[in-house]
Amino acid sequence: MRLFQNNGLSRGFRAHRRETAYRNFAAGRAQFLDTRFTASHILLPVLTDSPDAFYTNGDDERLQLLWAKENNLRTDDLEQILLAQIEQHRTEVFYNLDPIRYSSKFVAKLPGCVKKSIAWRAAPSGNADLTEYGLVVCNFASILENWRQKGCNVASFFPAHDPVMDSYANGRAEELDVIFIGGYTRHHVKRSQAMRAAASAPGVRARFYLEDSRLTRLANALAPLPVLRSYRHPEDIRLIRADPVYGRDAYAAMAKSRMVFNGAIDMAGEDRGNMRCFETPGCGSVLLTDAGHYPEGFVDGETMLVYSSPEQIPELIGKLMKDEKLATSIAQAGHAMVKERYSKALQWTKFQELI
Repeated sequence: MRLFQNNGLSRGFRAHRRETAYRNFAAGRAQFLDTRFTASHILLPVLTDSPDAFYTNGDDERLQLLWAKENNLRTDDLEQILLAQIEQHRTEVFYNLDPIRYSSKFVAKLPGCVKKSIAWRAAPSGNADLTEYGLVVCNFASILENWRQKGCNVASFFPAHDPVMDSYANGRAEELDVIFIGGYTRHHVKRSQAMRAAASAPGVRARFYLEDSRLTRLANALAPLPVLRSYRHPEDIRLIRADPVYGRDAYAAMAKSRMVFNGAIDMAGEDRGNMRCFETPGCGSVLLTDAGHYPEGFVDGETMLVYSSPEQIPELIGKLMKDEKLATSIAQAGHAMVKERYSKALQWTKFQELI
């Protein structure tokens, strides 16, 4: 199977990597893969450098223009470059993690060598059209149903345990009690309430690595302006805020904390299973997360710890701070579970079954 996997970069990660220099396309791609950003979603043949697998970030202008220059393609149009890469690779299966940028109109332009097109999309995404894809996949049942109602063929598919996490789990050195890694906007009302509750736990050593919205960053810098007040971090969160971390840096941060706090946003309803659910136990920390419908193997009190309301969070944090035996038991069981049930090998087998 000649596999082509395309990805897209988040705004925060793009800013984080802005100064990174690429010597050539191959070196730039290797540098990116080594960061382990979104590694839970990157398929095994890409990570093992299979000759039949091609990977790129189709929205990374610097990387894609290098490929175009090296292959004498005289264009700076990212769509044309991506199509040329697919054609040169003689792709049979196109797996796209950035389908809003490269939607049905793009699929209609794919060369004839492509026999199957699959899109990962874990959000409803308004009026986006993905019906030309042969399959839309993610691990949220309610979101898949939304895409099915829009006329897409859908199937369940999961993130996987990145084997690189094991070295972080084996070299843990707890410096903090609880951390949070993720986005923050004023629209994440439930998450914000839960974060404030976590920050208020007595005696807790906490740090929140936040990818803030543009207006939140502006509000924090210009606090006196009343019009921006609602975008500003609450004082208790601002005191423990740190810059966002990604990939290996996130792995290292999780390996230095007893527990990682997780809070879903509203788009997935009661479904749960964002990347942090897989990364946290993968790095040997306790997943402290909100109640909902979790994938198989995620069991409250055994492989994770669940809160039903913000009021419960300080008590649960205190419990894990005091009971090292309990925290170790949950962390170890969670780590063993994701390694066994959500391995890269099983993810790749499942993908082949979808094909």
